[in-house]
Amino acid sequence: MNLYTKLKAREDAGNPIRVGLIGSGKFGSMFLAQVRHIPGMHLYAIADLSAARAREALANTGWDAQAATTSSFPDALSSGRTCITEDSDALIRASGMDVVIDATGSPAAGIRHALLCAAEGRHIVMVNVEADVLAGPFLVTEFDRAGLVYSMAYGDQPALVCEMIDWARTCGFKVVAAGKGTKYLPHYASSTPDTVWDHYGLTPEAARAGGMNPQMFNSFLDGTKSALEMAAISNASGLLSPKDGLRFPPAGTHDLAEVLKPKAVGGMLDEAGMVECVSSVERDGRHVVGDLRWGVYVTFEAMEESGRGADYVRRCFREYQVVTDSSGRYATLFRPSHLIGLELPISVASAALRGEPTGRTNGFVSDVVAVSKKALKPGDVLDGEGGFTVWGRIARAEDSLAARSLPIGLAHAMAVKRAVPEGQVLTWDDVDAPDDQAVAVRRAMEDSFR
Repeated sequence: MNLYTKLKAREDAGNPIRVGLIGSGKFGSMFLAQVRHIPGMHLYAIADLSAARAREALANTGWDAQAATTSSFPDALSSGRTCITEDSDALIRASGMDVVIDATGSPAAGIRHALLCAAEGRHIVMVNVEADVLAGPFLVTEFDRAGLVYSMAYGDQPALVCEMIDWARTCGFKVVAAGKGTKYLPHYASSTPDTVWDHYGLTPEAARAGGMNPQMFNSFLDGTKSALEMAAISNASGLLSPKDGLRFPPAGTHDLAEVLKPKAVGGMLDEAGMVECVSSVERDGRHVVGDLRWGVYVTFEAMEESGRGADYVRRCFREYQVVTDSSGRYATLFRPSHLIGLELPISVASAALRGEPTGRTNGFVSDVVAVSKKALKPGDVLDGEGGFTVWGRIARAEDSLAARSLPIGLAHAMAVKRAVPEGQVLTWDDVDAPDDQAVAVRRAMEDSFR
């Protein structure tokens, strides 16, 4: 509870945390809107493939963009200004850099940036959940070896859920389920960038006017992004994923504890201790009352299933108006919304001032595998998450490894070399995999878990 005090001390000492941001999209822009108001934190540099886009992001978030320099990192360091660059590697290597934020969304870029940060002595905040799920266990090992922090991004759902899990376990509760809410119906899995706006109730023209990327938004819709986020939570916490993918049960906040408990006691979970997303729409399309579309949750129970201790805890749940199931045994806490990049400074401060992540990968428990959206033939080229060819489904890591499943994070710009029926999980044997860093890192990680 003392991060702000520590930040003030850094400000008073004239030694602010020097932060580098890679990627000036929505998440990065939301961070930009806040960082200039935080004592003891200096946006040392921002890198983007387009310097003009980075400058526009600064202007859109209230900065004097013309005061930013594109000349050199030493100038930015000595003057307290912000350097704009198109060279992300140079940003990471810049003298005096403390914490780097990867907000690119590119798995390959995230892996490259993380490995360079580990080599150069920089903490990293990995907004890039795609890279984290693809190779997080490998990357964490490199950061541990270097004595550096590898952190999830506070404000995004995985870090917020991990915080809730940590809270429950530290309080002595058994975590039964954890996850987030979203809008989902089963037929969304086949959605493409051509159909995505129909589901959002937008015209393509309105979406373009709002600067919305159809493939990115389709990843949210078709279940891929949810799978990635739940896999990240699973790998951080040890909670298991459903064997056949997320089920997205409809549930309002008043029903979370009733729905998200084991089947043996009337819920929908195969067992206690799982990740799951709840849908804000019923299967017939009706809106769920009290939906959690933008929020996160944890369901939990007393460590003792029966006896005086368990009875006492259940009575406390009732006395303090905790939302429970009908038995009073299973309880839930939820947060109705999250602020994404506006909350990201928490991760930066925690890494630099406490040497602690706001959630991080601790093992390879879950994976996200590529599933064909349509029948694929030799010569077809995969177009990645949210595209026309594949979507991502969560899987248990041991099942993914046994089947040689192709991770969704690599299912981009790869040529298919044999026919794959619609709805089938792709394998390494189905594609021509390039000899690049991301593939090499992923295969090395897989080998270490076999």
